[in-house]
Amino acid sequence: MSTATVGPTLAEVREWPATVSVPEAARALGVSKSHLHDLVKRGEAPVRTLSFGTSRRVVTASLVHLLETN
Repeated sequence: MSTATVGPTLAEVREWPATVSVPEAARALGVSKSHLHDLVKRGEAPVRTLSFGTSRRVVTASLVHLLETN
């Protein structure tokens, strides 16, 4: 039995709130949350992020655009 999980569909991501957590965005992109966190820290994330204190959020519109073009 496989333990792999399937990420959300593009239609589902379009329904998400304006910003989402890094782990949620990572799931949509099919990468680990630690990998996306590392990209964000290095300023190399393929999506737009916002900082709120020590918290980072991914802009959903940026995530949708990336998913549509790849």
